[in-house]
Amino acid sequence: MVFVNTRPGEVVPGPLRAGWLAQLHPGVAVVEVAHDLPTDFADQTLWDRWMDLLRSRWPHRDGPHAVFASDGYVDELAQRFGASPVAIDPGRDTVPISATRIREAPGEHLDYLAPPVRAWVEATWLP
Repeated sequence: MVFVNTRPGEVVPGPLRAGWLAQLHPGVAVVEVAHDLPTDFADQTLWDRWMDLLRSRWPHRDGPHAVFASDGYVDELAQRFGASPVAIDPGRDTVPISATRIREAPGEHLDYLAPPVRAWVEATWLP
């Protein structure tokens, strides 16, 4: 299962991003998690709100057994779920790009985008 966290007003709409993932990985359940929560890993009350949100969208009786992420929050998130953390290329050595860098300069990073994403970026986002 893949959670796609989305906020109102994002440059690339959440439902579109979730749809791309579902299209590119047809055997994977993709769940859009729409929210307006800020991110502050030092705020324990905010962590509780995040966990309530994520648990509310988790469709299974038991929580996840593993949590996969490239970002540093993976350990804390996995611990809160009672799961094992799996850090995926946290140093960006295998795939030397982040979503932040792509958003900052999409035209410079088109080769990192899957075909339907690249087509949308070229048609919608670039001048």
